[in-house]
Amino acid sequence: MENNSQKFSHESKNNDGVKEIPKKADYLFEVSWEVCNKVGGIYTVVKSKVSFMLEHYKENYFAIGPYFPNKAAGEFDEKLPLPKLKKIFETLDSEGIKCHYGRWLAKGEPNTVLIDFEQYVKNKNEIKGKLWDDYKIDSLGTEYHDYDEPVVWATAVGRFIEEFAKNSENEKIVAHFHEWLAGAGLLYLKSRKANVATVFTTHATMLGRTLASAENLYELIGRVDPDKEAYNHKVHTKYQTERACAQNADVFATVSGITAIETEALLKKKPDLLLPNGLDLDKFPTFEEISIKHKLFKRKIKEFLIYFFFPHYSFDLEETLIYFISGRYEFHDKGIDIFIKALSKLNERLKKEDFKKTIVAFFWIPGNVRSIKQELLENRTLYQDLRESINDNIEDIKNSVIYLLASHRNIKRQTLFDKDLYYEIKLKTFKLIKKGKALISTHDLYNEEEDQIIKALKEAKLENSVEDKVKVVFYPMYLTGADQLLDLNYYESMLGSHLGVFASYYEPWGYTPLEAAALGVASVTTDLAGFGMFVKEIKREDDNYPGIFVLERLESTDEETVKKLAGVLYDYSKLNREERIKNKIEAVRLSKFADWKIFTKNYIEAHNLAIERRFGK
Repeated sequence: MENNSQKFSHESKNNDGVKEIPKKADYLFEVSWEVCNKVGGIYTVVKSKVSFMLEHYKENYFAIGPYFPNKAAGEFDEKLPLPKLKKIFETLDSEGIKCHYGRWLAKGEPNTVLIDFEQYVKNKNEIKGKLWDDYKIDSLGTEYHDYDEPVVWATAVGRFIEEFAKNSENEKIVAHFHEWLAGAGLLYLKSRKANVATVFTTHATMLGRTLASAENLYELIGRVDPDKEAYNHKVHTKYQTERACAQNADVFATVSGITAIETEALLKKKPDLLLPNGLDLDKFPTFEEISIKHKLFKRKIKEFLIYFFFPHYSFDLEETLIYFISGRYEFHDKGIDIFIKALSKLNERLKKEDFKKTIVAFFWIPGNVRSIKQELLENRTLYQDLRESINDNIEDIKNSVIYLLASHRNIKRQTLFDKDLYYEIKLKTFKLIKKGKALISTHDLYNEEEDQIIKALKEAKLENSVEDKVKVVFYPMYLTGADQLLDLNYYESMLGSHLGVFASYYEPWGYTPLEAAALGVASVTTDLAGFGMFVKEIKREDDNYPGIFVLERLESTDEETVKKLAGVLYDYSKLNREERIKNKIEAVRLSKFADWKIFTKNYIEAHNLAIERRFGK
């Protein structure tokens, strides 16, 4: 790394003003279990970056993933193999490795090879035995489906890249492996001394994530015995694979400074460089489009609030702010526990002040769902029936309004509607009225009484009482745009909101606050999130309107963090419309620092360094 100044001496700038680094590899293979197989965040990382990698590698870029027919449908356009691949495919097919060539239906439609490893599974014990002999990975005698499948597939990937390299003797190849799931491919190439440079990226260490869920990771990280802890938590096979990859790759990388602390302590390897996660910001709306869509989707969210809350009591929707948290159901790691406690403090403070606004906090976190609550379905049906009655008579109602205004008469329900419509509307309105408490969750859950979010909300006295200034909605479904309630997708739901809250304890990078920012939504993150650490390094336009609020959680107790977050939520609730817009503008500005147009150069740097180490300068 000392020679970076020399290495970048021939850099040029593209049309976006971003420095370009000439690539040194002729071919790039990007290997991930999530190519054409959406499982988690790596899918977004690889897919959103593809078109930018193609600018450098063109047709010599290949994405490599597993072949699952159901997952490939709609993601993968299969084609006849390229002439260069045909002979390789035939050779591998005789070994039980069936390769499918085509195009990933991502922006740029890159060359893609999906590998069917079903017949190759017969070699599982031989593969695991070799991993023990070469790297002391203790997987023999264990039968973990979520370990064995990726290891067999990744080894098949290694075999494919090895064969490709044999047929490309005069060309430099770099293979970039994401996460331990692809790691056996890297280890195979290393053991075979293949003519391939390798890069390994861990996006979150296996042991770090495990310890963060169970214990205070950042207090223990420098004092634990990683090997012992891996066995204690039964993640030793994955941990040992990840560690072997980190220590044997030509270049080892991770996504953020906070994860680099983990890798050095747990994997005993300091990253060669950081590869932060970006977004293709060209796919996000302009600020003008954001303003229009915010109004549209906010109106849809408020319609939902009418039939969720108004059968029990009403509040002023024009004076309502929408906060949200979203992501995987990781109660501690994602800061769900902190958010609930902070909302409780906020609620008590606002009640004492007799605050005139209402805060509605959504928990868009998929849970163990049985079905939509019957009461809510009934409420929605009754609300839609009422709405249709108004729509069917909208011309008559409009004419009545014009007449009453022109004749200076008071507008009342009795004068607005004719007699028959008035009684029809009145009857339908009465049907909407419900006795009992307002709902907390949109869905019935399995073991609802044991659900962590439901229990925590009740313990925090956030039960949607009429006097509460903070209302909560646990929405335990993926936001697909077709869930029979909000009917908004993930980005649309964000766009309709005012503030996203992601007070994470364990977050190697953190796409959610970045996505929110790109959509012009202010958000909260922490300095325990890679993205939060990144944002802290960027100069603000105006500290009064940060756009992305970064809570200092690294050296704070949970109680201190709750107090800080409650303060941010309170201060944000006090902002007027103009001040909220200033935060939106700053959020969008900050998101532009994490554009793949900027971050792609880090990948080229990693690939070039791997080429230098493998083949020499």
